[in-house]
Amino acid sequence: MAAPPSAALDGRHPFMRTNRLLTALAGAALLATAFLAAPQATAANTWAPAATAKIHPGTMMYTEGAQCTANFVYTDGSGNAYVGYAAHCAGTGTATDTDGCQAGSLPLGTRVTFNEGGSLIDEGTVVGSGTLVYSSWVTMHRLGTTDANTCAYNDLALVKVDAADVSKVNPSVPFWGGPTGIDTDGTAAGDRVWTYGNSSLRFGISQLSPHTGISLGDDAADGGWSHPLYTVSPGIPGDSGSAFLSTDGKAIGVLSTLGLAPLPASNNIGDIAKELAFAQAHSGISGLTLVNGTEPFDPVL
Repeated sequence: MAAPPSAALDGRHPFMRTNRLLTALAGAALLATAFLAAPQATAANTWAPAATAKIHPGTMMYTEGAQCTANFVYTDGSGNAYVGYAAHCAGTGTATDTDGCQAGSLPLGTRVTFNEGGSLIDEGTVVGSGTLVYSSWVTMHRLGTTDANTCAYNDLALVKVDAADVSKVNPSVPFWGGPTGIDTDGTAAGDRVWTYGNSSLRFGISQLSPHTGISLGDDAADGGWSHPLYTVSPGIPGDSGSAFLSTDGKAIGVLSTLGLAPLPASNNIGDIAKELAFAQAHSGISGLTLVNGTEPFDPVL
């Protein structure tokens, strides 16, 4: 079944072009960095305190000038730390190129920065760096994936945090806490959801980042790959990749697109259980797992 019309929510939209040009030279230099780096220090049990961590779910991430938002923290069997965002954040096409089996992508090895305070004026302060080591889009190209729903909604990428910056990482979602695990039940119409976006269009004002919303009910026709929903306010360009949590704080999905029809101004999130399972099967990262937050989930709104 073909996916409904939608648009990606990264910072590659026309009104973000100036922001990209500001870092074109820096991005080119970063891409020259070798993909193979020295082994990282083990991240297990050494998370930064949630109150002072610089890298966490909700952190701004920049890839060649395109800004997105971090979703969850992940580790592998060796204790390396990864931060997820949407695969289309490293896409090379337009906002309407949302079929990951067809759209182009920057290669693995591309450098990514973690920033705070980014806006339309500048990219704010770099607080850490990492390397793109997994992209569902790149992987689906390699595998020759053709299933329409997988191509439309499998939108997850992983950035391996540099060894020097692992001590800045905490896996808790700001404001809400959690995640408390991975949701495998999907959503029903009317279910509450919680998220934390961080678009540069909000000029880095953290008070505008927490959102809550309502599921529109899952469509069995997409095989459980997507969960359409409305939030107040809706996810906007730059929020792409944001984490979504269920009523018990479990990870539901990753913000992927803005719905254009038949539900205008809705958002679509890719199912994180399916996206992570795909990554575990095809990324080559042994022991890949999503990390629970150190702070309890507290749906205060």
